Amino acid sequence: MSIRVASSWAARSAAVFALALAGAACQGSEPAPAPAATAPAPPADPARAAIEKRIARAKSLELPTTYEPVPGDALSHNTSGYVKTMCSAVFLTGYDVEFAAEHVGYFTGPYEERKKVGKPVVDKAKKTVSVALPNGTTRTAVFTNGQGCVTYPEGATTLNFTPKPVRPNLPAADGQDWPLGDREPKTPMPAGVDVAKAKAAADAAFANADAETTAFVATYKGRIIAERYGDGITKTTPLESWSMGKSVTSTIMGTLIQKGVYTLDQPAPVPEWQGADDPRKEIKVQDILRMSSGIRIISPSDPDYDRNGPYPDHLYLYTDAGNAFKYAATRPQQWKPNTVGRYRNTDPVLTNYLNRLGIEKLKLDYLSYPQRALWDKIGVRTMVMETDPSGNFLTQGYEYMSARDWARLGNLYLSDGVAPGGERVLPETYDDFVSTLAPAWLADENPVYGGFFWINGDGRVPLPKEAYSMQGAGGQSVWIDPAHDLVIVRIGNFRGARHSGDTLDNAMKLLLEAVGAKG
Repeated sequence: MSIRVASSWAARSAAVFALALAGAACQGSEPAPAPAATAPAPPADPARAAIEKRIARAKSLELPTTYEPVPGDALSHNTSGYVKTMCSAVFLTGYDVEFAAEHVGYFTGPYEERKKVGKPVVDKAKKTVSVALPNGTTRTAVFTNGQGCVTYPEGATTLNFTPKPVRPNLPAADGQDWPLGDREPKTPMPAGVDVAKAKAAADAAFANADAETTAFVATYKGRIIAERYGDGITKTTPLESWSMGKSVTSTIMGTLIQKGVYTLDQPAPVPEWQGADDPRKEIKVQDILRMSSGIRIISPSDPDYDRNGPYPDHLYLYTDAGNAFKYAATRPQQWKPNTVGRYRNTDPVLTNYLNRLGIEKLKLDYLSYPQRALWDKIGVRTMVMETDPSGNFLTQGYEYMSARDWARLGNLYLSDGVAPGGERVLPETYDDFVSTLAPAWLADENPVYGGFFWINGDGRVPLPKEAYSMQGAGGQSVWIDPAHDLVIVRIGNFRGARHSGDTLDNAMKLLLEAVGAKG
């Protein structure tokens, strides 16, 4: 079994879950029959052995707390995710709903589950998308014109907050040079770039139509050297990004650390954890950012995930249509912090909770803070950060942004957190923190995760092992390669995820050649 394509889920979700979901695939397999006495023993499967070792280690460290299943109906949750992603596809990206239903947003509204419910109905006057369930329930998402699309709580027709428009405080992009704008700079391209190979790299990202690549942008020393878009997509089209938003969550936290609101090594001041005997008080901010808080939920990326088990909390934190912060903050501990690394949405949701508390401590407007404190500084005009019905950002994966703007964010990290105008937006060496392997993941012999950024520690892509990335289900990625001054953005429709890896690898190889990198 290949780690890279270990299960159908991992293939659909591309690189983000490939390592961990190998365990789910193994765990769900029937044991092989004992070989005949004269037959040679089958070769050991190192991937399976590593997964079983990871599971055994976690069990040995587990705390005696109880798991509480997600409330509600799984089909209703799936449909909540379905209408939300259809709403965003229609009102943000500009897709026809029929195309969107077949091509995007499978993560919280799985394709197979869509067959069990009615077709999405778009009301352009009300800016809603609705889907009827067989039991007569209808789930509806509404476009807020500020916080993107939000699913109404089941049975409700209103949200629990007042959405507000958030606009960039920036001049027109065509009147400013890249990177603060979209105008081609007058300064010459960095020396040594093979323009033909850079173009070939962009073409390679689109070479397989089944990958459904929608956007590809690469920068070298901060300048765009390769760029291409799919039909109907432009340099300003907001596209599905999924868990690349976890890196956004980390970045917002970074701005608050820079402002002195938090430190990485302080205990996380989550209000629900402040009881006298609450062991969660020991969880530090950096533990949460490293997906190592130890909070107990079920995620499809858990190595022992049972796909026939309860509806996973990891998805519920997208589809509950309630208050995601309160749900995450009331889960118990499964492990002590900084001992076991698991890719679970509780940690980015809890970070978003801390972000909100920190922004409000500064007496700043929560909904506009990211645009003012981050996006305005680096020239981003297309980001839409979506929320739950209580107005809490769900940027563990509900955010839409153009490929060029993702490249701008990647370059903020390549420049050690200093914006193009010279202002320091992130703390010194914050880029080192997010790109350093998390201790708990190293203890699990799984060298792929840092601070809400993935790391090429297993050499999975043809970049240096120190390269790090924002990754999202559906084959979305932003790779940051400091050794070669490269930022590489690839976005595509979810349906094409299983074909995206090879096309991106080929594009990366050509980009390295284009900038004169030695093999």
